[in-house]
Amino acid sequence: MSSKYAGVFVRTVAVVGVAAAVGITIGAANMIESEAAARPQVKAVAAASQQPTTPPSTPATHPAATAKVVYFTFDDGPDPAWTPQILDILARNDAKATFFELGQMADRHPELHDAVLAAGHAIGSQSYSHPQLTKISAAKRHREITGGPASKCFRPPYGAENAQVKAEIKAAGMKPVLWDVDSLDWTMPGVDAIVTNILTTVHSGSVVLMHDAGGNRSQTVAALEKVLPILAAKGYTFAALDC
Repeated sequence: MSSKYAGVFVRTVAVVGVAAAVGITIGAANMIESEAAARPQVKAVAAASQQPTTPPSTPATHPAATAKVVYFTFDDGPDPAWTPQILDILARNDAKATFFELGQMADRHPELHDAVLAAGHAIGSQSYSHPQLTKISAAKRHREITGGPASKCFRPPYGAENAQVKAEIKAAGMKPVLWDVDSLDWTMPGVDAIVTNILTTVHSGSVVLMHDAGGNRSQTVAALEKVLPILAAKGYTFAALDC
């Protein structure tokens, strides 16, 4: 970790235990189980409504139309164990990204939220506490959608959406942003598998799904370290979405 983020890490690491106690940073096994349960619906939603060949948002840096651009996105944070490491890797590779934060995590780690913005990245909302929005009451759905970080972009947890969810997102002044490349880092398949999942499906305009919280993200960190130079050597640049 660079000295730039070391102070952030030291000041925030003490709260990790508190976060775990209230269920904010869940165990890896529980995360895999909940993600796996929801993913079939995600794929059905994506197949029916969104298989983007271009990113579902405009890059903040507006690269030239002929540029080869990839949009890396990180869900569930910010987390004092992993977000600073990811910020450091992005900085060393001249990469910008978009962090879809949970409201409860941003509330507990405001210094990390600020660090993301200070480094030139974008922040999207992923609700307040990561429920499946299609399976909760209208009142709770409203609170979750409006309770995340301020942003123009909203990513429904698990990618699960329906007409009501889309309408609520629009009413809140945001646009839904999904992905077209799932690194599958949430399954913790191994560093090389994550890298392969990205390299075999990425193309210019891809929105890549990764995570900076929600479990042990050491594989995500190591995979990001490997994949960014490979893509850069292929002529890709890395931009943030306009959120």
